[in-house]
Amino acid sequence: MKICVSAVSEGLDAQIDPRFGRAPYFVLVEAKGNEIGAVESIPNPAAGAVGGAGIQASQLIVSKGVEALITGNVGPNAFGVLNQSKVKVVTGVGGMSVKDAVTRFLNGELGQTQGPTAPGMQQGQGMGMGRGRGSGMGQGMGRGRGAPGGPGRW
Repeated sequence: MKICVSAVSEGLDAQIDPRFGRAPYFVLVEAKGNEIGAVESIPNPAAGAVGGAGIQASQLIVSKGVEALITGNVGPNAFGVLNQSKVKVVTGVGGMSVKDAVTRFLNGELGQTQGPTAPGMQQGQGMGMGRGRGSGMGQGMGRGRGAPGGPGRW
């Protein structure tokens, strides 16, 4: 089974990053039974994305053949991609090393999450720039009166 863990750095000794889509690294662990086999650390190219980081990260780990993800939180869009790809998602994990998390998962101590655990950028919630349609009038209401004795005085 191939397991992915969101991490702050590379390798089994790295601490888990509670953010899935913006984690700097993913540590991929090949497990046979309850034994940890090959380990590969890959940088997350979506970590600095302006938007859609969770979806991009999900697509990356699915393309790597991951069957289970261990992380702190997963947003709704990422969860949708992972769920559709039959990736088991385990959330709420933090404060430990990648190795400890994988060992606990393999020993059945971490359960699968049934839904997203973090808010995501849903339709209508994104940042955007648009044209304003303001028609405000300043307090002077167009009656520009200069200072007493100054220009514009009748």
